[in-house]
Amino acid sequence: MTETATGKPVEAALFRYRIAAYIVGTLLLIACTASIVKHGFHGPDFLWIWFVHGYFYVVYLVLAFDLYRRTRWPLLRLAEMILAGLLPGLTFVIERRVAAFAASRGIGR
Repeated sequence: MTETATGKPVEAALFRYRIAAYIVGTLLLIACTASIVKHGFHGPDFLWIWFVHGYFYVVYLVLAFDLYRRTRWPLLRLAEMILAGLLPGLTFVIERRVAAFAASRGIGR
């Protein structure tokens, strides 16, 4: 059984990546806000949010690599997907770019 770059497995991988990108991006924004509240306003410690983000970031990395492997996109595309989970708000931008790039190649329409 051969799988093409426009088959159902690739569309499913793209969908999984997009969901993970939203989860990781949201958790990173919440974690950064919690850090600002803790250090700027002497609020409570929400260290557990960073642990949850770290766990989901690992899942995000696996799903980003899975999408990269299935589509055989340039290595730079994988690098930007990996870095997106480290900077607040960037996952939303890169997820849109990845979805547009996939749509231009006929994936996930």
